[in-house]
Amino acid sequence: MPERVRTVFNDEGDAVPAPSKPSSQKAEQGDSAPVTKRKVHSKEDDHKRKNKKRKHENGFIVKGDKPENLNMEAPPQPEQNGTGPGSDDKPAIKKQKQEESQPQKPMKDGKRKDKHQKSKNTNFTPLREKAQALYQQRKNLPIFPHGDEIRGHLRKNDVMLLVGETGSGKSTQIPQFLVTEKWCRTAKTVVRDSDGAEKEIPVGGCIAITQPRRVAAISLARRVAEEMGTPLGNSSPASKVGYSVRFDTSTSPSTQVKFLTEGMLLQEMLHDPWLTKYSAIVVDEVHERGVNVDQVLGFLRNLVSGKREGRGGVPLKVVVMSATADMESLMGFFKEGFQGSPRAIEAAKKETNGDSADQKSEDDIAVCHIKGRQFPVKTIYSPEPVHDFVDAALKVIFQIHYKEPCPGDILVFLTGQETVEALENLVNEYATGMDPALPKIQVLPLFAALPQAAQQRVFVPAPPRTRKIILATNIAETSVTVSGVRFVVDCGKAKVKQFRSRLGLDSLLVKPISKSAAIQRKGRAGREAPGQCYRLYTEKDYLALDEVNTPEILRCDISQALLNMKARGVDDIMNFPFLTRPPREALEKALLQLLSIEALEETGKISQIGLQIAKLPLTPTLGRVLLAASEYGPECLLDVIDIISCLSVENIFLNITSEEKKEEAEVARRDLYRREGDHLTMLATVQAYAAENTDRKAWAERHLVSHRAMQSVMDVRKQLTTQCRQAKLLPNDA
Repeated sequence: MPERVRTVFNDEGDAVPAPSKPSSQKAEQGDSAPVTKRKVHSKEDDHKRKNKKRKHENGFIVKGDKPENLNMEAPPQPEQNGTGPGSDDKPAIKKQKQEESQPQKPMKDGKRKDKHQKSKNTNFTPLREKAQALYQQRKNLPIFPHGDEIRGHLRKNDVMLLVGETGSGKSTQIPQFLVTEKWCRTAKTVVRDSDGAEKEIPVGGCIAITQPRRVAAISLARRVAEEMGTPLGNSSPASKVGYSVRFDTSTSPSTQVKFLTEGMLLQEMLHDPWLTKYSAIVVDEVHERGVNVDQVLGFLRNLVSGKREGRGGVPLKVVVMSATADMESLMGFFKEGFQGSPRAIEAAKKETNGDSADQKSEDDIAVCHIKGRQFPVKTIYSPEPVHDFVDAALKVIFQIHYKEPCPGDILVFLTGQETVEALENLVNEYATGMDPALPKIQVLPLFAALPQAAQQRVFVPAPPRTRKIILATNIAETSVTVSGVRFVVDCGKAKVKQFRSRLGLDSLLVKPISKSAAIQRKGRAGREAPGQCYRLYTEKDYLALDEVNTPEILRCDISQALLNMKARGVDDIMNFPFLTRPPREALEKALLQLLSIEALEETGKISQIGLQIAKLPLTPTLGRVLLAASEYGPECLLDVIDIISCLSVENIFLNITSEEKKEEAEVARRDLYRREGDHLTMLATVQAYAAENTDRKAWAERHLVSHRAMQSVMDVRKQLTTQCRQAKLLPNDA
């Protein structure tokens, strides 16, 4: 019988033969063998290993003349495509060599270590087999042949701007191209703290990829973990891929690739302004131009163009990715930062790239264009303006289902949770009277407030003879790619945040989309085969749309953004590098608002109250209300947390349109209404929902309350309660 050989994984993620157990070695030498004999034996083995050739086969280290002793189940990872270890494994070989040349540890430690290694190997085998199956799909992605080019750009430059169409594979492949690079390893470096004392800290070792939405961060992390053959998040201490979003963080000590929302990265910068955990920051979906992405880009420009004393001189690589963004404006934005800091450019070139100091500053910025895979898509416009796009979408859905054969899923773009749920109910109702000979219908909603498990259902293939109908908000525009879609129904509208100065608050208003967004939606039908796009608006209306989306920073209240900047050490707001600078009047008004709630001192510095507010996932005004409530005791604070939780989500009450339903709602909600106003009605609703111990969903249906919205309320409530306890605003037993 052939000798059974175990395989373990070293720090670089490569398979190597496991070291022999101390007990087996002892058996070979005899129980009475002296310890010195083991030491001599180890030294001889080490001498032999030095004189033997080392080979690389499929990314594994093969020693001596016995490659058959290795487990070769990992997916093929050719070096030329940027996924294999290549020459970057030399430090790993050296480290392994040193470990093997040392004497064996006592039996107790050896048993513990072997047990852990066996567990890791058992868990990794099926994951690696799945990764091997996915490898062919990765090779077919448009971005895959560009792996060497992308890695080469970042070896020479600190900033890379990458334009890749939706579906090109940029979000999943870029971190895998970079994770094996030498500059992506953890480096020990010496920095000076605020007192001037020197200390050694680890810098880098992880890649952060920001996403504008939670569902995108989580689904991408799952996919990359599968492709890399590693567990996801905190499911294993050996996991190399994790994610961090609001209400859910899943990482491990071994995490090398981390997907997170832009807001979570900004929160991390409160505690780590130099981002010392990361070797690279990948900013994805820049074309959406949210307030958070504009802040992130401003902070990153300062980091890459500065002297990096907080990182001990270790460079931070920045990759800015977009499906449609204007690269000229981004190039000018980063070029301006480098030109404003010539000494930093010179130091960076000498320390990282070895280039001469007389190179032009443009050499620090690379640009890469990746063409996507696009099949022809036929566009069908509405002949007349549509007044009720929910009803119009319903008709188009069944028109497609009756006329077009399967396979071919339908993706419908709607404005928000309410319209998605309304159309979901209508489609399910009409489907009950459908001809049994037709394929079945599976209706799947997709919006930001949907629970994670329900969001992931849209990525699961439909059963046989079943057509998926995905009802989505603009979350499906560029953030996530749903396979199997052949038909797109576009309502032509989206909810956007708009600051209403008369009311002094932000509102989500339904507005027409831009031409750029319409093109993105249309492209969803042609990712895998020729498709069709039904636009529920006229061609004349399409031609009248704006070319691109208006940056959110120009149309929303920026007081929260300014408070975040102040909390991260930005004193001169007027000179902060905005990608699109807000009007001076808007900046001054926001600063005055922060001053009025005592978040800023008279000098413009952030106050202690402001620092506390900045740590909360709330607008400055709601954060100030929460702090004020804490002065009146735990009971008052808990009630205010319940009210703020309701104000932080969409309407908790179902939208009623018919008169009959309105009368029914009046009766159903009678015990929840409070004469004192909406806020106390919300408080009564949250407390009644929380007190329901049997079936909360049935309770919500009886009272015509949105169960999904209430689930979001409970998430916010839990998060705020935890943060108040951490800030000592609430006792632990409250």
